[in-house]
Amino acid sequence: MDIIKIIEHKRDKKVLSKEEINYFVKEYTEGNITDYQAAALIMAIYINGMDKQETTDLTLAMANSGDILDLSNISDTIIDKHSTGGVGDKITLILMPIIAALRNTSSKNVRKRTRIYRRNC
Repeated sequence: MDIIKIIEHKRDKKVLSKEEINYFVKEYTEGNITDYQAAALIMAIYINGMDKQETTDLTLAMANSGDILDLSNISDTIIDKHSTGGVGDKITLILMPIIAALRNTSSKNVRKRTRIYRRNC
């Protein structure tokens, strides 16, 4: 696969395959695709959009590109509220007391994102 062909594919308003998306994410995270090539692909995506399948494939490829935390051995539901650290983060002040009042979670701020982990039942 070739990143130039993938960029051209999206530039020409074609749907990216799952393989093309996975290739892009894998090669970019490994440093084999330059920032300007990634920017060109992102610009083509911005201009031409993505369908639902492309969006799903990109989301899953990005989610699976890093370490995955397995919480399946924890019996309770865990809700983890992350803050972007912005000045306007007002949700934590409201959300955390509500969650604590429900008494079904443990909270830990580790990364800058909001995630909800639910044990498969």
